[in-house]
Amino acid sequence: MANAEIRPFLERAEQADELIRQLKSQVAALEQAIQSPSSVDEEFARLQTENSKLKYQRLHLKRSIAEEKAKTVPRMPSVVGRVSALCGQAIRAAFPALAKPPVLVLPAKKGADYQCNSAMAISQTLKAIQGKSVPPKDIAASILKHLPASEVIEKAEVAGPGFINLHLRQSFVAGLLKDLVLGGVKPPAVDRRKRVIVDMSSPNIAKEMHVGHLRSTIIGDCIARMLEFVQHDVLRLNHVGDWGTQFGMLIAHLKDRFPDYKTVSPSVGDLQKFYKESKSRFDEDQEFKKRAYNDVVLLQSGDSDVRQAWNLICDASRKEFDKIYQRLDIKIVERGESFYQPLMPLVVRDLEEKGLVTVEEGRKVVFVPNDTVPLTVEKSDGGYTYDTSDMAALRHRVEDERGDWVIYVVDSGQAQHFKLVFSAARHAGYYNPEHVQIDHVGFGVVLGEDKKKFKTRKGDTVRLIDLLDEGLSRAADKLKEKGRDKELTAEELKAAQEAVAYGCVKYADLSHCRINDYVFSFDKMLDDRGNTAVYLLYAYTRTNAIYRMGNIDRVALRKQADRVPVSLEHPKELKLGKCLVQFPEVVTRSISELYPHYLCDYMYELATAFTEFYDVCYCIQKDRSTGEIIKVDTGRLLLCEAAALVMAKGFELLGIKTVEKM
Repeated sequence: MANAEIRPFLERAEQADELIRQLKSQVAALEQAIQSPSSVDEEFARLQTENSKLKYQRLHLKRSIAEEKAKTVPRMPSVVGRVSALCGQAIRAAFPALAKPPVLVLPAKKGADYQCNSAMAISQTLKAIQGKSVPPKDIAASILKHLPASEVIEKAEVAGPGFINLHLRQSFVAGLLKDLVLGGVKPPAVDRRKRVIVDMSSPNIAKEMHVGHLRSTIIGDCIARMLEFVQHDVLRLNHVGDWGTQFGMLIAHLKDRFPDYKTVSPSVGDLQKFYKESKSRFDEDQEFKKRAYNDVVLLQSGDSDVRQAWNLICDASRKEFDKIYQRLDIKIVERGESFYQPLMPLVVRDLEEKGLVTVEEGRKVVFVPNDTVPLTVEKSDGGYTYDTSDMAALRHRVEDERGDWVIYVVDSGQAQHFKLVFSAARHAGYYNPEHVQIDHVGFGVVLGEDKKKFKTRKGDTVRLIDLLDEGLSRAADKLKEKGRDKELTAEELKAAQEAVAYGCVKYADLSHCRINDYVFSFDKMLDDRGNTAVYLLYAYTRTNAIYRMGNIDRVALRKQADRVPVSLEHPKELKLGKCLVQFPEVVTRSISELYPHYLCDYMYELATAFTEFYDVCYCIQKDRSTGEIIKVDTGRLLLCEAAALVMAKGFELLGIKTVEKM
């Protein structure tokens, strides 16, 4: 969209901003007024309502602007999409009587580039309609006969019981690679730009982050990165545990053990120790229990001393969390349970008004269709639960944040809980599945090498900061073992150490199917052979080694793609080229199924294809006796550049930093 077309949206957004500023000034003036309380209250309420309307209008206008801008972003074509379109055309021509014939095209594992597997499904459909079976091989032959000639497919043949093997034209691959080198790695197309909210990480205040938080943080970050790459509007939320009875316990205990609790917070390590002590006292000492509950009431009512202590505890925890997030390059917005506290009574009241609440033994519960286990939205003592908090959060994310897609990256042990919450929210009308998508991205447990839950030798939970420190230490040892401390500068060595340490931890997690448990092993993670971050990073640094060898200016090299074709004559060149053009479809599949390991599998396949190319296809040849460059193969260098660009983007989506030397 041209600037002239976007300008009216911008002007309306600026007008809304100005009106909001004016309303804020009026609200501030009214808050100071004391002459006519009743009229002030009425005017205050009116302005608050007007302000809310304008905020919604502003959000809507800004989203409209972003959506229009997103339409102008260049996109990388999906090869599987192009092949599927051709196969679909052939299927409809061969079987015009079928209303919606299945078009099933996947990358081929061997013997071809893609495979159309529609014949078997069509055979079953025809049998159901006609009452007699048609051999899938005959169906495949009929589809093949109607396959149109194109710039995409060079050869197609029927294989096995009815598969159609499809081979890409070399010229088609070369054209895609030329565009890639000239324009860079662009995102694949999406149906429309969405507002996506990713709930991830979610540690507890006053407790240290441990290995159990690793998967939610890393998986959530990767999913968010992929969604941002395709131009969705992503909000990453950290639903920290910062509210509840445990804070009354902790503050009551601090009053006895930590007299400066109103002015300074203990360290997070000490807070965790104090928390354990407070829990023991709470369970055993009735007098302490009463004081703890009283401090919960004071916290909820806004008592200045208790609130100050709570804020100090939250700030101390936040600083420790941020150290982890900075090291792992995680960007996230905190929105803890306390944020949703004012919204919880509104949810309970709304559910009551809709007739969805049942009172059982003093508890207010909500039964959802087809489930015998209810949600408890209010306890018999009037307190709220995790069920209430999650209902309030989901409602806010859909109604206030205007989320089109809400993703919860939480361990699989919470699957039943989220199933109930989503069902109850749908039943209450908080979201319509036809318009809003809600997903629970569950994941398995991190295991030790003994195949049991990962613990320290003493049996304690492994602190995440200790895990990362050990990763740094082991990465340094690995690099020194390879003699890199003698080849790299101190700055280069530090960059390599951090890339390997944090990269190997992230990749080991992401490369496993998230629903499975996996064994945490630094020895396997740091192996430079096989499907590891180290192997992938070595492949990437080899591209830079080629450029250094020939003193190649990468910007100047890319410009040559306009006049020099990308070299695809050697079988290893063609294999690498065909692998590179699959990148958009891999990203699309990883997003649609919310499985980052698809991207990891692709990155390993790409690194392997590049290594095979690197070993036999020399981009730069030197005289062995003099060391002088005697030949530079620009076509191969362009293929190398395409590989470097795609690998760099893949690493970025995985949250792994690259280095030029390692």
